[in-house]
Amino acid sequence: MFACEKCDAQFPKWSGRCPGCQGWGTLHEEAEAASGSAQAAVARATPKKGVRLADVETTQHVRISAGDEEVNRVLGGGVVPGSLMLLSGEPGIGKSTLVAAIASRFGKGPEAGGAVLYVSGEESAVQLSSRFQRLGQAFGHVEYLEAEPVETIAATIAKEKPALAIIDSIQTVPSSELDGTHGGSPNLLRYATNVLLQCAKKTGVPILVIGQVTKEGTIAGPKTLEHLVDVVLSLEGDPVHAFRILRATKNRFGSTDEVGVFEMGAQGLVPVANPSERFLAERMAVPGSVITTLQEGSRVFLVEVQALVEKSFYPTPVRRASGFDQNRLQMLLAILSKRAGVRLGDHDVYVNVIGGMQLTEPASDLAVCVALLSATSGKADAEPTVYIGEVGLGGEVRSVPQCERRLTEAARQGMTRAVVPIKNKTAIAGLKIETVESVKEIRSY
Repeated sequence: MFACEKCDAQFPKWSGRCPGCQGWGTLHEEAEAASGSAQAAVARATPKKGVRLADVETTQHVRISAGDEEVNRVLGGGVVPGSLMLLSGEPGIGKSTLVAAIASRFGKGPEAGGAVLYVSGEESAVQLSSRFQRLGQAFGHVEYLEAEPVETIAATIAKEKPALAIIDSIQTVPSSELDGTHGGSPNLLRYATNVLLQCAKKTGVPILVIGQVTKEGTIAGPKTLEHLVDVVLSLEGDPVHAFRILRATKNRFGSTDEVGVFEMGAQGLVPVANPSERFLAERMAVPGSVITTLQEGSRVFLVEVQALVEKSFYPTPVRRASGFDQNRLQMLLAILSKRAGVRLGDHDVYVNVIGGMQLTEPASDLAVCVALLSATSGKADAEPTVYIGEVGLGGEVRSVPQCERRLTEAARQGMTRAVVPIKNKTAIAGLKIETVESVKEIRSY
């Protein structure tokens, strides 16, 4: 068998390029144990007796506050002692800024009360100190250590027992035991993560590791890296916009349904308590501007969708979308043309989601269609209205999940009218509910 050192996929034949991760020169033959020796090893092994889960005494995880309510929300209430966490994100998205805020507040909490060990292979002590000063964060309890071999880092953590250990980043950590491996190689990343995992479990010290990402947006290194750690955090957003979203794609100690919203400012990443209010703060009721809901985990946000339709001067009209899938925009334009008689084949179409947010769920289809029609007709809503619904190829407007929660959030943010699929009709105090069955009906909106 041939295994990929990058994604750990296995294949019966060798090839120059891994069919799984498309990496070049990553397939290597694995040594297979002879069946006879394997059977002999099984015969020599001592059988063990399993433990009944019903007899195991369970204890609730003791959590330490990360010093930030949004981070605590994503982690499920706080940091679990002895956990190994991985934080990833694109360059310049704010990973080091977020970690600096956690380091500043973590060691000062009443539950922690200890120093924070900051291991950095990307910044010197002077650079890191300047970062804390620039962000206005306390760093008197933060101890700096350059990127020593991972064995030295583990020994330091075991001796010093800090309240939190931060590794920035795992791709810069070398090893004194592995020969012939360069920094960031798959074998070294796998080995270093294993060493840090064992260190976290033995000492009870939580370790936060920062991981770099590839140009495709995935975490650099073998997929084993994500399998080994307890928590995988992802910081997402558009670097040219202020808002960032922190989500957990894996959490052994809690749910992955929560997200945290931050705004990048002069003092670093500031938690946003009411994201809907911030997203709609500068909205103007103009043609092409509508409001829809965005569900991230268990939270519901209200976001503004803008559309601009203009006569094209080129043989091939322009189709551009920011924060919305361009292929889905093409599909909705075809549906409007076929099912609603709205001909936009000779018009340039632009769709933009305010705040750098990404609309990935089908519940925003209806809002995009209404925005396009509003931009075409030059008419705007007379009152604050929210549009919720999925549009099918037949032109039908389909129901969406958690619609009542979406409408409740809309009413809380001051919306007075809502247009929803007929199967999602419900009664919400202070909100006038209207239903729609097909895109033909939305021409009146």
